[in-house]
Amino acid sequence: MNNQSSIYNRQFSIVMYCFVVFAGLGLFLLAGCEQFPGDEQFYEIKIPPKKLRQVETLDLEQMKDEEKEQADVNEVRGPPEELEFTLEQCRALALENNLDLKVQLISPAIAAERVSEEEAKFEAAFFSNIGYTKTDTPVASRIDIAGSKVDYSYTNLGVRVPLRTGGTVTFDLADRRTKTDSTWATFNPSYSSNLSVSISQPLLRNAGNRANTYAIRIAEYERQITDARTKLEVIRVIAAVDRVYWRLYAARRELEVRKKEYDLANAQLEQARRFVLSGERSQIEIIRAEAGAAQRLEAIIVAENNLRDRERDLKRILNKVGLEMQIPTVLIPATKPDPIHYELAKHRLVATAIENRMELLELELQIAEDISTIDYMRNQALPLVTMDYTYNISGLGATRDDSFDLLSDKRFEDHRFGLQLLIPLGNEAAKSRLRQAFYQRRQRLATRDNRSALIEIEVLNAIDQLEANWQRILASRQNAILTGRLFEAEKRQFELGLRTSTDVLDAQTKFADAQSAEILALAEYQIALVDLGYATGTLLGAAKVQWKPIVPESGIK
Repeated sequence: MNNQSSIYNRQFSIVMYCFVVFAGLGLFLLAGCEQFPGDEQFYEIKIPPKKLRQVETLDLEQMKDEEKEQADVNEVRGPPEELEFTLEQCRALALENNLDLKVQLISPAIAAERVSEEEAKFEAAFFSNIGYTKTDTPVASRIDIAGSKVDYSYTNLGVRVPLRTGGTVTFDLADRRTKTDSTWATFNPSYSSNLSVSISQPLLRNAGNRANTYAIRIAEYERQITDARTKLEVIRVIAAVDRVYWRLYAARRELEVRKKEYDLANAQLEQARRFVLSGERSQIEIIRAEAGAAQRLEAIIVAENNLRDRERDLKRILNKVGLEMQIPTVLIPATKPDPIHYELAKHRLVATAIENRMELLELELQIAEDISTIDYMRNQALPLVTMDYTYNISGLGATRDDSFDLLSDKRFEDHRFGLQLLIPLGNEAAKSRLRQAFYQRRQRLATRDNRSALIEIEVLNAIDQLEANWQRILASRQNAILTGRLFEAEKRQFELGLRTSTDVLDAQTKFADAQSAEILALAEYQIALVDLGYATGTLLGAAKVQWKPIVPESGIK
């Protein structure tokens, strides 16, 4: 019966030892041999000093555009000459392709990984130590100096588990083999084994779940701050799309007005020529009309250049493939302004801004960080008191099986208990860090109040600007009507010989300027609506915008 029990214990010990060894190797292979993606190859950039220290010249002769060959009618057609876009389409394209937004949308993924990094600090870790030592130590004897030879090998396997209370639990299994030429050795070789469980737990500083999860809370707050900044970037990009869209609308309408003004000036020139040929007017009328037409041509050139600038601004924001900034495709706004007068409640808009502005939310999260930091620094100012406890079982034998049999019998057990105390004299460093955290929180609170006041000013200014632009629409529309009548009256007076071409052209210029002012007022009113939405942390329109972070493919599991 005793032999069967001994055989059973020996078999159990061997199985347990093999299981621990293979489990440790498996954990090593799974956790330590991660195959990282190889497409991100290391490269080195070495810039020549000439490129950094020499300023090159721009030779415009070399930059001349080559003569364009006549296009073959059979070749593939290029980009379209004109494209119409609604405001909603521009928003969708910007959300999908805008480069600034693509940069910001990766930030939430990075912040989320930082949270995972902090949480992973409580993962258990497998450890192993394997070693071999061979010594030949000289020993003095009565006859001569002799050598004492020892062959020593050891294997140590274990698991270390960090606790959220600040402590650490360690499971350790050690196996040792010793072979010597000493005649006094009872077992040669001898095998010893140890199975130990130890725990180390701080009692004051670094003790408790709250102190040890501080980094996780800060990382989570930072993740939410990143989300708030990303949402703010989404609002900023869409607001920028809206502003550029309406400026493009105004630039296109301005060009139309200037072209129409040029056509009217040419019509005035033709009429002046007819009057001169008939002898009803002097030759100077033609000169006056030609000078007026030349001035209108310059206005067309300026308007066309401004339109191209606005088109490039919109193309840059949209970043659509096939619609790059160098592509000559003309963008035509399909959405027309529809000005509606609003009687707005200022206090409600201010309250909406306080609730929705991401800058205030970011400050609130930073204040929460400061509160957690103050609590953590208070803990770090405490004395360091650490309790250690180790439970150990020892085995020894002439063979490894005998050693593990004795280990499984638990005949030899050790208990070790320790207490360590460390109290800084003065503790000024910890107190200084605590005061810094307290001052930082007070600064954030003052910043929050200041930011709230600035947001209120922005909202009130946006409301006033919206009302002013509405009044500009009314005034410019009335001015356009009256200057249009004045222009028609001056034309009739010219036909009767009571006015010169200069008078007609001046009236025509005032009429065109009034039309331009009306167009600009309409565009500025739409932009004022955009600015009001931006000031309140919202967007205009019936459709809500929901963004998702971009998680690049890394190939890492």
